[in-house]
Amino acid sequence: MNTSSVHPGSPRESLGVLLGLVRAEVVRAMEAEIADKGLDLRFNQFLILKRLAMLGPMSATELARAVELDGGAMTRQLDQLERKGYLRRCPHEQDRRALRIELTEDGDALWQQLTSCNDRVLAAAQRSLDKTEREQLHAYLERVLRALRDKD
Repeated sequence: MNTSSVHPGSPRESLGVLLGLVRAEVVRAMEAEIADKGLDLRFNQFLILKRLAMLGPMSATELARAVELDGGAMTRQLDQLERKGYLRRCPHEQDRRALRIELTEDGDALWQQLTSCNDRVLAAAQRSLDKTEREQLHAYLERVLRALRDKD
């Protein structure tokens, strides 16, 4: 990462640029952790597995919204993850026209492996912050997110 823009005395990056740079570094670090485990998985696929592990089965539309992918990109990711045996499309219990996406046993086992990668990357990202600062950062980012989502 080019850190010249965040050195003392240099002009401050805009919030948008800074958030984008942080996200790019998290993605890079997660993909490096995943590659170190010898896994062929991209960050978006990691996010899909994470959402399914954390929230349980859901429709492709709900999942696309949860990981912020468009429908076409979601279909491609789901096809790849299904071919690898990490998830399956199952009939919806109440709506026979709809499908629910769920992790397979292999997908759940993979997620268990990936949680340590996720934990290491997020810990490294916050290593210069004490407990109070971590809590404040989280609270501030939640407020920013709520403000951006608030349409009123």
